[in-house]
Amino acid sequence: MKYVFFLILCLLLASPVQAGPIYVYTDDTGAIRFTSKPPPKGVTAKVFSAKKPKYSLFRRGRKQKLFHKKYQSIIKKVSQRYQVSEPLIRAVIHTESAFNPRAVSPKGARGLMQIMPFHDKNLGIEDPFEPAQNIEAGVRLLAELGKRYRNNLSLVLAAYNAGEEAVSRYGGVPPYKETQHYVKRVLRLRNEYRSVSS
Repeated sequence: MKYVFFLILCLLLASPVQAGPIYVYTDDTGAIRFTSKPPPKGVTAKVFSAKKPKYSLFRRGRKQKLFHKKYQSIIKKVSQRYQVSEPLIRAVIHTESAFNPRAVSPKGARGLMQIMPFHDKNLGIEDPFEPAQNIEAGVRLLAELGKRYRNNLSLVLAAYNAGEEAVSRYGGVPPYKETQHYVKRVLRLRNEYRSVSS
């Protein structure tokens, strides 16, 4: 029943001749009604409009909740130590794990900043799920990439996501949809965190 409701709604909203609002409500018999006319008085209805939708079928572009206070002391400390901005650190953590310290990716990346196991020794990680260790390791890696790519953030983030070899192979941000989306998302979130902290 839910599938039928969704399908009918999509067809109505996609129709080129339907410009006004669509009222959806359940009548006395329990049937779902779709109409361009306002429902009877006293009946509660959902309103869908092709011009200014009150309800959206997609969440793309919707502003996300920001975590501007989580791990504040740790992030501030490593930001100063490695000269990497706090908004950028938060944007990377947000994109990588949504601030979940127990996150594990399908590829095996772990913790807040999704550090791959082969980085553990070089970055001094003993427990990848311990927030302070994970954040310090991730920020240290960002700082090292910043030096390598002369603070070109797009290249820094592409290397963080896809690896330095991929950036070298393509002479820039690799043509991977995941990496290109990742770079854009982190930069957008960095701006949002920057606006909150300013």
